[in-house]
Amino acid sequence: MYRTFSTLLLCFYISLSAVLAQTLTANAPSQVAVGQQFRLTYTVNSHDVSGFRVGQIPQDAFEILMGPSTSTQSSFSMVNGKTTQSSTITYTYILSALKNGSFTIPAATINVSGQQVKSNSVKIEVSGTASQSSSGGRGSRGGNSQQPETRPQGTPISGSDLFIKVSASKKRVVEQEPVLLTYKVYTLVSLTQLEGKMPDLKGFHTQEIPLPQEKSFKIEQYNGRNYKTVTWSQYVMFPQMTGTLEVPPLTFNGVVVQQNRYVDPFEAFFNGGSGYVEVKKQIQAPGVKIEVDPLPSRPDGFSGGVGHFTMKAEMNQTQLKANDPLTLKVTISGTGNLKLIKQPTVKFPKDFDTYDPKTTDKTRLTTQGIDGSIIYEYLAVPRHQGQFDIPPVEFIYYDTQQKRYVTLTSEAFHLDVAKGEGGDSHVVDYTEQEDIQLLANDIRHIHLKPQPSNIKSQTLFASTTYWVTLAVMFIGFISLIVIFRKRAIENADLVKARGKRANKVATKRLKKAASLMKENKPSEFYDEALRALWGYVGDKLNIPVEQLSRDNINDRLTERGIDAATIAPFLEAIDECEFERYAPGDPKGNMNKVYEQAMKGITSLNEKL
Repeated sequence: MYRTFSTLLLCFYISLSAVLAQTLTANAPSQVAVGQQFRLTYTVNSHDVSGFRVGQIPQDAFEILMGPSTSTQSSFSMVNGKTTQSSTITYTYILSALKNGSFTIPAATINVSGQQVKSNSVKIEVSGTASQSSSGGRGSRGGNSQQPETRPQGTPISGSDLFIKVSASKKRVVEQEPVLLTYKVYTLVSLTQLEGKMPDLKGFHTQEIPLPQEKSFKIEQYNGRNYKTVTWSQYVMFPQMTGTLEVPPLTFNGVVVQQNRYVDPFEAFFNGGSGYVEVKKQIQAPGVKIEVDPLPSRPDGFSGGVGHFTMKAEMNQTQLKANDPLTLKVTISGTGNLKLIKQPTVKFPKDFDTYDPKTTDKTRLTTQGIDGSIIYEYLAVPRHQGQFDIPPVEFIYYDTQQKRYVTLTSEAFHLDVAKGEGGDSHVVDYTEQEDIQLLANDIRHIHLKPQPSNIKSQTLFASTTYWVTLAVMFIGFISLIVIFRKRAIENADLVKARGKRANKVATKRLKKAASLMKENKPSEFYDEALRALWGYVGDKLNIPVEQLSRDNINDRLTERGIDAATIAPFLEAIDECEFERYAPGDPKGNMNKVYEQAMKGITSLNEKL
């Protein structure tokens, strides 16, 4: 009995020691400043845990920027063949102090092996204001050092956790006045991807400002909460219509990372699993309405420019010779709708040869509009010597700062054109210009009185030559139709066409046989000679190759009315060719004999057919 009681007491002591060994420890800095971010951690030295609950964090004193994120550490040891394992789990919050004072975070609770364990409470003193570096107000490239909250899988993402603000630099403008449209992201969650494309805007000429592809988040307080923010995209819009123009709502597709509660971090680390899941989230950016007022009554010569500009005009030379080129350069600089303005008008003297101006664009897109300058280079060539004046160049635009039209005027230019090389140049006095000017000495004056002419009228229409030519062309046309029709009919008769072609084909083959005879190739010579004989009679009589024989040829030629005296030499030529093909003796002499016999047979037969 005593032994049983001792055993039960020992087991109870061991169990109690095991429970007491499992502790939940809270840790945080004892003193922070307003705006400073700090870590609040809870560590338990066991892996068999569940139901972690943090104490009530004072909402008016601290802002929860992230948490809880969970990390697990495990260690193994083997002593004398005995393996021991220890594990610790840490829950981490990122907090930001909101106001000065002394605050206490109550104890957290957790279930360890079925027993509830409490942590210690944490007392934090908040005093002073954190510097920019410690507050995390300036993010590093590629993201802030303090990451957004990675929430457990399945946690809903509300509109206050992730949203996009749309702002316009001006809500009321005049036509062509630039408006900056900005899309800014605010997030409390781990946003990893975001896509959204601006649609074509009706009534606006829109250009996107290039921003870095790698976004840098910053901490910004909005509605009493610290958000990670980044300017996602910006557009400069030039309204082309008047009235109320609307930028429609834009839907962005985002991806938020959440913690996978069903994956053991230890298993994920060693077996390549992932402790996180990606959740797709659609964020709708609101639309914006812009009131566009019409420009006041436009003066003559208005360039279409809206903004604030300056103009400079300069000429590369004022003293030159006739036929030498000169360049007048006009530079429009400033900020506004530079790419939508009309080029200035330069009035050169009438006698000058002018060309389309060369345009050089030295502008860049800024948040205020198009900034920089556009250079117009006008090329002109004076053709005569003299004194010339080029009137001032004018540029009229609407100044958005002064709310009125402004006329920019350059100086006038006086040119002294000397006599050019290569002959006398006509001196032009532009004080008394005439509508008709003498442009060159090699052009004669126009005679105003009719001059007698000995040239008779050479009108071809309705003349004898005209009708004769027309008749000849008509007769030729009819003749061509008759000839081509006859040829078409003949070509349609395949038998007749084959018969006409027989002599030509046979002659071609005999020529080839002659060349083979000169090359002393007996076997190939006899084959070609036989092809000539059999092919000729087959084409002439329209007999298929497989039906050719001496008897068949003799019968068909007799039917065509060919006498035996003409048929005999042709058949003898075939026999001679086949005989000599295998006969011994002088090859060259045999080939000459066969060739002459084949020529004689085809010739005699062709005369009759």
